Amino acid sequence: MPTTPSPHAARRSERSRRAIFDASLALVGEVGYPRLTIEGIASRAGVGKQTIYRWWPSKAAVLLDAFTEGVESYGEGLPDTGDLAADLKYVLRATCDEFNDPAFQAPYRALAAAGAADEELSRAFVARLLEPGFAVYEARLRAARDAGEIAPDADPRIVTEMLLSPFSQRWLMRTGELTHAYTDTLVDLVLRAVRPHD
Repeated sequence: MPTTPSPHAARRSERSRRAIFDASLALVGEVGYPRLTIEGIASRAGVGKQTIYRWWPSKAAVLLDAFTEGVESYGEGLPDTGDLAADLKYVLRATCDEFNDPAFQAPYRALAAAGAADEELSRAFVARLLEPGFAVYEARLRAARDAGEIAPDADPRIVTEMLLSPFSQRWLMRTGELTHAYTDTLVDLVLRAVRPHD
């Protein structure tokens, strides 16, 4: 007996998986996470719910896989033009645009909220989405520190948190708009705090 699926079966499985991902992302935007169900995803995707349960243990697991597959990788990291402020502003402006996109907002907010009550989901969310993002900021800041653009005692991790935590808090709690002016100001204030001391 063959131990791997036939090419036809593999294509069918990939089509089903893609349909499930598309359905979960669409539905969470339409009905919200609390009303999202495996049954609803299965119906929208045109598959049996047993197919979903064969691959994922919960709706959160489905949504996490669907969302993280669609998020672009950080590739080679943040740009390094030699101007740290310009590079950080460029990336945070792009991030601002992404977080203001309704197609991005719904699943991200759903996963953040679900993760607050589900430690396993939270750990997976952090490992697969947040940590890779933090890592590229830390690498760019480490290079800036080596080049003398920020103080030698500036911890790249803490500087990254100084940049991204207020951004995330404002967006998640809706305490204000996310705009390019806001992200530019954030970069300016953080870099003012960590520039080399006289």
